[in-house]
Amino acid sequence: MLAATNSIGLKGIETYKVDVQVDLSKGLPAFDIVGLAGTTVKESRERVRAAIKNSGINFPPMRITCNLAPADVKKDSSIYDLPISIGILSAIGEIRCNDLNEYIILGELSLDGKINRVNGTLPMVIGAKALGYKKVILPFDNANEARFIDGIDVYPCGDLTEVMGFLNGTKLINPLKMIAFSEVRKAGINGVDFCHIKGQQSAKRALEIAAAGNHNVMFIGPAGSGKTMLARSMPSILPDMNFEEALEVTKIHSISGELGSVGIICERPFRAPHHGVSAAALIGGGSGARPGEISLAHNGVLFLDEFPEFQRQTIESLRQPLEDGFVTVSRVSATCRYPSSFMLIVSMNPCPCGNYGSDKECRCSETQRNRYLNKISGPLLDRLDIVVEMAGIAYKDIESKNKAETSKDVRRRVNKARIVQYKRNGGNKANGMMNAQDIEKHISLDGETKKLLEVAFERLGLSARAYHRILKVSRTIADLSGSEDIKKEHIMEALSYRGAEIKYWQ
Repeated sequence: MLAATNSIGLKGIETYKVDVQVDLSKGLPAFDIVGLAGTTVKESRERVRAAIKNSGINFPPMRITCNLAPADVKKDSSIYDLPISIGILSAIGEIRCNDLNEYIILGELSLDGKINRVNGTLPMVIGAKALGYKKVILPFDNANEARFIDGIDVYPCGDLTEVMGFLNGTKLINPLKMIAFSEVRKAGINGVDFCHIKGQQSAKRALEIAAAGNHNVMFIGPAGSGKTMLARSMPSILPDMNFEEALEVTKIHSISGELGSVGIICERPFRAPHHGVSAAALIGGGSGARPGEISLAHNGVLFLDEFPEFQRQTIESLRQPLEDGFVTVSRVSATCRYPSSFMLIVSMNPCPCGNYGSDKECRCSETQRNRYLNKISGPLLDRLDIVVEMAGIAYKDIESKNKAETSKDVRRRVNKARIVQYKRNGGNKANGMMNAQDIEKHISLDGETKKLLEVAFERLGLSARAYHRILKVSRTIADLSGSEDIKKEHIMEALSYRGAEIKYWQ
């Protein structure tokens, strides 16, 4: 007796079809799973056996062989429990379904036959649709993830008995009703509102430019100057995500098991790992080449507080993802490519004691300060578009009753500028993501502005990368001001954000 069902495998965020083939033959009772099955898949033998028995069906005392094809790709997930059990039940005649081959089946089984939630449902449903399938059976607890995918019928089920009744035609399960992204997107402020931050107008302006153009930012200043608070206010002014961006973010969080009950992530992620984080946790890795913090921050913000306290190897590993917008995680068992187009915000003190440049006395020698600053390499500094030097907050600013601009007002300008960039650059590409070809195509300067930039290039000793980043920041400043052309004042403001870098590192 032979039966087959269809499922989906995951390799990073990419999917592939898995044929679940079940053969029952006479002989000593045995249950073998082949097809390069990992430990989790091999353990499904006991889950499937108990789930079928506790659903009121006699488990067949036969020799059972289950093959997961393609057999040369390692599979290590509990999602194959349900398709394996459906294959066995179909082979013994408990399920009589003529169109079983039209379904993609996903789900982990409990010993009592209940179907548990699994990770990675969203990319798997999208993958099923790309493969041409129109019907998916999945756990009831994963239903919200699939509500936003049009063109495919999704049937959520709670237990094995329910799946059997549905496939046999004795139980009616209606496919999920699709929900529009606009219905779940929240209208509100995440993070600290700008109106609650006293003083630091130049730093607020820098954050607005960074949010509008997706530029990387560094805050450097004495302890207590508000660096961390400013960084944590960034989510309140980030531009709205469109549906395509939200799907990209949700797929990564779905794989990592960090997806909430809503089923889709509506707000741009903000990740702030501790400085003790390992390179594998930041970049991605582990036995299954899992996504790291930089991928979980995709289309959002990665905030690294106390930047020099991170391990040198860890922060240097950011250089390639910052440039390419993706990361390839290679391990013995798997090689996966994850998107990692994030905005990097870092904050640091100018010296180990944190008092250099403030009213308090600095206890560090010049050698100590240089050693501390040199933890940040030149190539990494070159990838920061905006460097802001911050001073301590004056008492009059703390006690001021003047009403500051709210994040809602700033976000309105940021959204307007980002729409202009998407239209000009094509796709979901902000100014900070432009490459050399994009710069040549979309950025042009008049003679006076070119002369200013030429003088700055020679005097400041800028690299080619720094030159391009000044152009990109200038383009964003022009977009915020509603100007089609980059003017002299836009270049000058962009150059002002390189002053702190020159002061401390040159």
